[in-house]
Amino acid sequence: MGDGSEIERQVIDRLNAHDLRFTVARRQIVKALRGVDGPVTLPELLDLAPDLAQSSAYRNLALLEDAGIVRRLVHSTDHARYELAEVLTEHHHHLVCDRCGVVRDIAFSDETEELLDQEIAEVAAAERFHVTRHILDLHGLCSDCVAATS
Repeated sequence: MGDGSEIERQVIDRLNAHDLRFTVARRQIVKALRGVDGPVTLPELLDLAPDLAQSSAYRNLALLEDAGIVRRLVHSTDHARYELAEVLTEHHHHLVCDRCGVVRDIAFSDETEELLDQEIAEVAAAERFHVTRHILDLHGLCSDCVAATS
């Protein structure tokens, strides 16, 4: 992930492009998301930024998502999860526990990512589809849930 000042500069540029300001609440959200290792739920975000009002968080997350700063992930859990968009961080994928809902960031080697890109390009070409990005979420059970079933 880029350093904080570079991410902040990119956030400001994206907000300016959408005629939005980098308010205190938006700054708190970006700072909280920058400081975690994976996507967080709204309750987790509010724990990370205790001065952030829940109503403000919802409104600002939607604006940040529209500006391409935050990515909203929806899986089969009770809460959506939020993370900084990849344009601000680095390309990655997720492990998603279907039982407890935990989501972990994972990265593949450059070689694996290149092979994946080649396969995606071939499938897209066959379908006459223009791919702009890909997201890969691996679903299963985390180690805690596996241990609980043993």
